Amino acid sequence: MLESSLEDRRREQRLVRARAGVAAVFVVLGLSLILARLYHLQLELHDHFSVLSTENRVKIQPVPPNRGLIFDAKGVVLAENNPSFSLMITLEKVEDLTATIAELRRILSIEEVDLARFERLKRQRMRFQPVPIRLNLTPEEVARFAVDSYRFPGVEVQAELIRFYPKRELTAHVLGYVGRINDRELAHIDKGNYAGTNFIGKSGVELAHEDVLHGKVGYRQVEVNARGRILRTLESTPPAPGQDLYLYLDIGLQQAATEALGTHRGAIVAIDPRSGGVLALVSTPSFDPNLFVEGISQSDYNALLHSPDKPLYNRAIRGQYPPGSTVKPFVGLGGLSLGFVTPRSTTYCPGYFSLPGQKHRFRCWRRGGHGTVDLESAIVQSCDTYFYWLANQMGVDKLHAFLSEFGFGARTGVDVSGELPGLLPSREWKERVRKQSWYPGETLIMGIGQGYFLATPMQLAAAAAAIANKGRFIQPRLAYARRVPGADVATVFPTVARQIRISNPSDWDIIIEDMAKVIESPRGTAKHIRSNDYRIAGKTGTSQVFTIGQKERYDASKISERLRDHALFIAFAPVEDPRIAVAVMVENGGSGSGTAAPIARRVIDAYLGGRPLADASESKDDGD
Repeated sequence: MLESSLEDRRREQRLVRARAGVAAVFVVLGLSLILARLYHLQLELHDHFSVLSTENRVKIQPVPPNRGLIFDAKGVVLAENNPSFSLMITLEKVEDLTATIAELRRILSIEEVDLARFERLKRQRMRFQPVPIRLNLTPEEVARFAVDSYRFPGVEVQAELIRFYPKRELTAHVLGYVGRINDRELAHIDKGNYAGTNFIGKSGVELAHEDVLHGKVGYRQVEVNARGRILRTLESTPPAPGQDLYLYLDIGLQQAATEALGTHRGAIVAIDPRSGGVLALVSTPSFDPNLFVEGISQSDYNALLHSPDKPLYNRAIRGQYPPGSTVKPFVGLGGLSLGFVTPRSTTYCPGYFSLPGQKHRFRCWRRGGHGTVDLESAIVQSCDTYFYWLANQMGVDKLHAFLSEFGFGARTGVDVSGELPGLLPSREWKERVRKQSWYPGETLIMGIGQGYFLATPMQLAAAAAAIANKGRFIQPRLAYARRVPGADVATVFPTVARQIRISNPSDWDIIIEDMAKVIESPRGTAKHIRSNDYRIAGKTGTSQVFTIGQKERYDASKISERLRDHALFIAFAPVEDPRIAVAVMVENGGSGSGTAAPIARRVIDAYLGGRPLADASESKDDGD
């Protein structure tokens, strides 16, 4: 029994030693793996984890640039950056948020829309980041809160620079406005350069020159704790502020043009023919662009959007109207240049024109007719029959080609966002768009600026300036120069110009003199706006809102105000050395002679310093 017991003990000892050996092998292998992993982490991946550690401690924050200012031609500020005060709540510092808001509403006006915005932003920010609960505090509200601020830990007033337009409605359609960046804009802007920026140009000059006005974002490197709170600034790169923009716009003339339009719906564009600079761009009625900067209320927006007078609509560059008789000098010049007429060529006006072999009568505005007329008398008296006759000779193809030289049917390229091209119809256009052939009668009414023919006030002003320049067509422009804040030298924007070629350069003088006689001749349709201080060349125009039957007569007193004819007038002065070209369009104004021409005269007087014209209501309507 003893021997058997000893043999079992030896077996057990061998078994234990074997198991211990196996365990030792596994321990050694495990330690080797751990040491290899530590080597990999500590030595081979040292740089990687060092960067991650630094990124958890150091953050890069964008510093938005200040937006450039906008000035008029005389240095008057048109768009500036004003401090705006907002009431901010830091959530981690407030014990009872509901009670705090209730107490704040006792001393400040906090509307439901403010609370809705606060709730939305609160979910997007960390608890240590301030959240605005009320924007645009007045100085009185800031003072009122300051008195009780000790009662509101975690609540403070913060200031930021917000765009402000001191001229309000006066420059709304010129400058446009800035607003908060939306998702659509975020998809195509340079996100790096707009990091930390809340606002972007939405329309007008603000949008057209966004690249100049915005500037370049800066950055600062800050050290933060585990919760993301900033401890200190390690390094910073200051932002480059947006460049200031200087316009050709004369705010005094802008004011005078707005007052000249009065309560009319309409537009005025004034251009310096020498430079192409836009001196005034008015569209009435207008709106206050400051409403849009931080977000317009729904009620205010609905009031603007649904107004029958369309105050948001920029009639100066987007309004497309039949130009009416304002195109007659251009058609007449085309007839001279292409050899279809001479200054002495005549036709007889019995009050209508009929195509050979047809009975349909295309009527002249004067029912009894003008008798025998040449080019001068046709322009001076605005005889429709003469230009039916001339357009028929020229044909639509040559008429279209010549008028396109003056920019009709194409955007002028003026640096205001949203410009429309108007419509200069052609044979090809009608076949492509209307799927119809061109008819000879359509050529006739195109020759007096009716039918499919549409032009904007900006196009009319640019075309008038081209005649004043004797064919030098200069692209209209609002921005004159840009300047880095603090710098002495401004960079001037280049002028884009081309020469309109005609067969006989002396024909320019013929047309200019004929336009001058529109004002100076006893038979001129705008003789009542003649000035004794300088010579004005111009052309009246009236465009129909609806078609009148062959045997019907137009009677404004029996027609709804919004169905009455549009009134137009183009002009430039002084004739010998033109310094201003003007286009006036008055929606449903009745006639160019009685309504638009006196308005243009007041604009010219305001710029050139002439003695003012009598009240427009006293002006006589001399026809077209």
